[in-house]
Amino acid sequence: MKKMSCYENLVMKTQMNYSRHYSTYASGGTAVVLSKQKPLPYEEQIQEFVRRVQEADCIIVGGASGLSAAGGGDFYYSDTPSFREHFGKFADKYGFKGAFSGMMHRFSTRNEHWGYVATFLNTTQNAPIREPYLDLDRILQGKDFHILTTNQDTQFVKIYPEEKVSEIQGDHRFFQCSQCCQDETWDAVQPVADMIAAMGEGTMVPDELIPRCPHCGEEMFPWVRGYGNFLQGKKYEEEYEKISKYIQKNKDRKILFIELGVGRMTPMFIQEPFWELTNSLKDAYYISVNSEYQFLPEFIEDKGIAILGDIGTVLKDLQKAKEESAFV
Repeated sequence: MKKMSCYENLVMKTQMNYSRHYSTYASGGTAVVLSKQKPLPYEEQIQEFVRRVQEADCIIVGGASGLSAAGGGDFYYSDTPSFREHFGKFADKYGFKGAFSGMMHRFSTRNEHWGYVATFLNTTQNAPIREPYLDLDRILQGKDFHILTTNQDTQFVKIYPEEKVSEIQGDHRFFQCSQCCQDETWDAVQPVADMIAAMGEGTMVPDELIPRCPHCGEEMFPWVRGYGNFLQGKKYEEEYEKISKYIQKNKDRKILFIELGVGRMTPMFIQEPFWELTNSLKDAYYISVNSEYQFLPEFIEDKGIAILGDIGTVLKDLQKAKEESAFV
């Protein structure tokens, strides 16, 4: 049996907790006892955020779906203008109310299925870097940092080299065998471009462009968790190794954990491991930003703050406060 990296081990433990208390999480809560302390006023939270960034020896950013949604990547769950912009022809034809509903749909032909998958991947592969990511990058300038993300939309790897980003839930730039017959991934960018070009204004791709595994002949599938047999092989382990090694290397330094946009479906990948690490590491501090939830555990109430607000706005305010503090 393989030995799990330290961060993967943390995730496994928090997944078990999530399973035991699924109804609590599904209703928008958490099984962890939260602080009863009154949060600082927003302006003071921003100032504290700036101070913690400045004083940190190193920073780990946990970027989740709310970060992309704050910059316009809000087409996954609902019928937003951005969903209509990118998926309008499928929404009109099938009545989809969000991109994920199309990914779960059983199309009558594989040609149309792949027409939709190609549209989905093309939308994220070719999206510009969203403004909250650029603001975050400005905030991190000059700091030693590592990025951990559950987002599969390639935003972080458009800014940073691969070694600085741990994509533990997969990446829209890669295909895998749908049957996991090989521990191997393949480029998805060019095949997607070819399918989009061939599809034109239609909704189907030709048979010959449906990507197939060169080993077993079965269809490929995006290398992402959430739709089937997510390949948890060598590449998956490498993503966990990057974040684990960064933590081990910096565990005795003044480390700041920044959590951005974690929802209630996936608290086990970023949020709860960050809580555990903040508690266990002597000089760690935790800051979260979320537009819906202001969760700060009681056991780290003196080692963290939770900011309730739009992530894009908070990052803008943080960048402004950082610039002003440089002249104080």
